[in-house]
Amino acid sequence: MKKNLAFVLGGIILIAILFYSFVYFVPYSEGTRAGELIKFSKKGVLSKTWEGQISQGISGAQIFDFSVMGSEDEVIQKLKDYQGSYVKLTYVERYATFIFWGDTKYFVTDISKENSPHFNRE
Repeated sequence: MKKNLAFVLGGIILIAILFYSFVYFVPYSEGTRAGELIKFSKKGVLSKTWEGQISQGISGAQIFDFSVMGSEDEVIQKLKDYQGSYVKLTYVERYATFIFWGDTKYFVTDISKENSPHFNRE
């Protein structure tokens, strides 16, 4: 009986590790998006995560929600510094997320400040 229980628990643990590894190491898509950084904050009750939004249209009708992994210190600092600026985000979309990673499936890996196409200063 104990042997069967050990096999079942071992199987459950193995499946959990394989699922976590798949979600972490196999991205669904990768890409870039640009817009005005309108929100960036650390939120949560049990697990604090970094969440943000960029507005991709002049009217603010198209909002892109994203998360940032807590280990991305350089990206977090840049997002704090670029608040209210026009930025280009490089992101990875994952198949799923976990409560301790973030609210969205889009995780920003890099950010750069760009010139706004709406307000050319030439």
